[in-house]
Amino acid sequence: MQATAYTYDPATRSGQVLLDDGTPVPFDAAAFDAGGLRLLRPGQRVRIETEGPVDAPRVTLVTLHTF
Repeated sequence: MQATAYTYDPATRSGQVLLDDGTPVPFDAAAFDAGGLRLLRPGQRVRIETEGPVDAPRVTLVTLHTF
């Protein structure tokens, strides 16, 4: 699934992404670390993987979107 980086705190390696419908979804350090990223800038397109219910997904991976 694709999203847009919304917030990112390098101290905690956590933040939020915006789904394409504008819904903010938080991610934690484990999801950030799973993607192997070193930095994330607001506005970057990212690929995320989620688990859990559709109305309350939990992000398990954040990585850069590639074509």
